[in-house]
Amino acid sequence: MSKLDQILILDPPSDLRFKGPFTDVVTTNLKLRNPSDRRVCFKVKTTAPRRYCVRPNSGVIDPGSSVSISVMLQPFDYDPNEKSKHKFMVQTIFAPPNVTDMESLWKDAKPDDLMDSKLRCVFELPSENDKVNDVEATRAAPVMNSVKAESSAAAVPVAAGADDAEMKKVLEKCKRLQAEMNKLNEENRQLKEEGLRMRKMPRSDHMTPNSTSLLGREASAASLPSLLVVIAAIFIGFFIGKFIL
Repeated sequence: MSKLDQILILDPPSDLRFKGPFTDVVTTNLKLRNPSDRRVCFKVKTTAPRRYCVRPNSGVIDPGSSVSISVMLQPFDYDPNEKSKHKFMVQTIFAPPNVTDMESLWKDAKPDDLMDSKLRCVFELPSENDKVNDVEATRAAPVMNSVKAESSAAAVPVAAGADDAEMKKVLEKCKRLQAEMNKLNEENRQLKEEGLRMRKMPRSDHMTPNSTSLLGREASAASLPSLLVVIAAIFIGFFIGKFIL
């Protein structure tokens, strides 16, 4: 009786390619698809079990379903002159009804019931184009980071400049108000001194029109600076409060 053909469809069908450098774990994927209307048991074997890790390495595939297998090559010192002799084999068998003990199934399987497919391992080093692309990507990353950093740094002086300009405006207004207050205080002091001199002079029973107007002006001038001082203080508090908030 001739051996059964492999029922599963393998992708890739014949070669498992591993792309270096091989200083770290290199993983490639193997896809198994069951196009039949029966459940199929599978098992993955290799001629170098210490060099590879296979997940999953066995199982059952339902009709019309697929399984993706990860084949991980462990790090090793790669010699381009050494030809790879590593091989994999995917062994399958139709699953009997209500299968539970997979170990006994494979142990008791008849050779004529087994199906298998063999794959060879191919090791590849990165091409020159891949190296150039990796170098350009490595160089581009710091440039992009520096551009982002410069953009962030440029945004800070703009905001700081706006705050400084507003602060200067507030300070200038405060200085002008302070100067006006000083001027009003000086005028108020002069008016008070003039009033004292007027009170020290002998008073007559009949005040002249000039003296009456002078006293009225003194009272008005004395109240005006006080009002302006209050207004100036309100403006100063408003501008300083606005800047702080």
